[in-house]
Amino acid sequence: MSDTICAKFLEITERQPNKTAILYNKKGQWLEATWGSYLETVERFAAGLHQFGIRPGDRIAILANTRPEWAYCDMAILGLGAITVPIYPNSTPEDVTFILSDSQAKIVIVDSAAVANRLRDILKHAKSVEKVIVIDPIKDGNEDPSLIPVAKVADFGTAELSRHPRLFKESALKVSHDEMATILYTSGTTGQPKGVVLPHSAIISEVSDVFPLLGVSPRDRTLTFLPFAHILGRIEVWGHVFIGYQMAYAESIERIKDNMHSVRPTLLVAVPRVFEKIYNGILAQSEISPMRKRVFDWAIRIGRQISRYKLEKQPVPIDVALKYQAAKRLVFDKIAEKMGGQLRFAFSGGAPLSPQIAEFFHAAGLLLLEGYGLTETTAAITVNTPFDYRFGTVGKAIGEVKLKIAEDGEILVKSKKVMREYYNNKDATSTTLEDGWFHTGDIGEVSPEGYLRITDRKKDLIKTAGGKYVAPQKLENLLKINPYVNQVHIHGDQRKYVVALLTLNMESVRRFADDNDISYRDLDALSQHPRVRELARQAVAEANSQLASFESIKNFAVLPREFSIESGEMTPSLKVKRKVVDVRYRETIDRLYNVEKN
Repeated sequence: MSDTICAKFLEITERQPNKTAILYNKKGQWLEATWGSYLETVERFAAGLHQFGIRPGDRIAILANTRPEWAYCDMAILGLGAITVPIYPNSTPEDVTFILSDSQAKIVIVDSAAVANRLRDILKHAKSVEKVIVIDPIKDGNEDPSLIPVAKVADFGTAELSRHPRLFKESALKVSHDEMATILYTSGTTGQPKGVVLPHSAIISEVSDVFPLLGVSPRDRTLTFLPFAHILGRIEVWGHVFIGYQMAYAESIERIKDNMHSVRPTLLVAVPRVFEKIYNGILAQSEISPMRKRVFDWAIRIGRQISRYKLEKQPVPIDVALKYQAAKRLVFDKIAEKMGGQLRFAFSGGAPLSPQIAEFFHAAGLLLLEGYGLTETTAAITVNTPFDYRFGTVGKAIGEVKLKIAEDGEILVKSKKVMREYYNNKDATSTTLEDGWFHTGDIGEVSPEGYLRITDRKKDLIKTAGGKYVAPQKLENLLKINPYVNQVHIHGDQRKYVVALLTLNMESVRRFADDNDISYRDLDALSQHPRVRELARQAVAEANSQLASFESIKNFAVLPREFSIESGEMTPSLKVKRKVVDVRYRETIDRLYNVEKN
């Protein structure tokens, strides 16, 4: 049996055909699908694609939200030896046009006829696309001969399987580990997307190292909501196929809280932004009354004591253990129950996580592990594990990964997990891959014990007019632990000092306004109220108390609205596009340098 994710899929479906593979919500009811039915669905769709003329090496794009059909389609494509090209649903028309044209995709799979209709102008320029397949049923009266319902593809597949029942299995076993599996176009904070080429060998190297190291087993269950165009979301699916754990599909980002309570996951994989929101929500709830705040603060103090004993692998004194049991009953068990009550640990990746947030959750009884990797490294190349972790680091190198720190501090990686190339982009490939080492673009250091610590993105480092280097992520993370602060953008390159643009956690600010009898016309007006600005000033002062003088924030502005993907200020993986924000808020930033510090 070949060593590919397709072969592992066949293994797991043969080993446990009657066990639950996925859970999904339909019209308010949670439904299950077994591994056996998973295989049948994939076989039918793959056979239908084969009937349409799809052969090894052909590219098929998927432009859809996170849902079971996305995973079915992906496995069908890979099993045919074809290549999956994921596209974020909220990508700009320019990016979609580029990706389809650059990859020469033959087929595009979309959520609905409405999405397909939005593609019409794009497809005039993406000449390689021959067919558009629609996942959701097309409503009567809206039939369009140019759109093919996924059910119709499956019907073609059923007919094909009646003639060649082992079509998918035989095809999947012929796929070689060194063949191209997927091209993931990086969303990027600047510039045109680059197509990261990952072979099957990189996928297997990743999932066979990471998931066993984390102690993940077939008994686990995740709640998935990350976009599958994001490498971390895709690895969650491939790990599910490799290990055989259950995946529950969240209804939406907005429904995560309710879905966690219903599904009761044992593992959670997310980006830092999700944990920041949960953290701020917990703090906001703790401040509903003075009594609740006192109890909460006491519990966290006890939790931090327990956390230190665990980190130092020291026995817990009996008096502290008894206090902790009381803290659990009064506070921590309630937090755990809101997150489903069964989480063994959560994993954060895709962007830097504030150490203070990880420490907070540990004190509250939830181990929040951080790893490090990029799309170009098939996700994680270092991880903290449930048995070996250090907050403020991204863990140790995994498997055969080799790390090297260049003279300028850049992290270099050599591994089977590293991409083969940037598709159709020799210049970018040659500048990023040198002598077998991948240049990550991140600055970091390795401790004597082997833990990697990320300082910042190389291109994001700020050099002030005084010649001092400032790492903006450090400042941003210090500010984001404040319950009133939502998002942060640090600016200061070639300037005499550092300034910050802030957006606020309006749920907490609204509660503050109600508690203090502050009247306001709307949320925009509230965000600019002098009392609210004072909250922001205090948050900046608290961050500055932990910073050197040259990196401290000398001025700030509170923005009336959040940065968003839709506005083009954030990537689909929820990272701020620094250059976009710098340009869009140039006047605001300039004013911060033309006035005296408040």
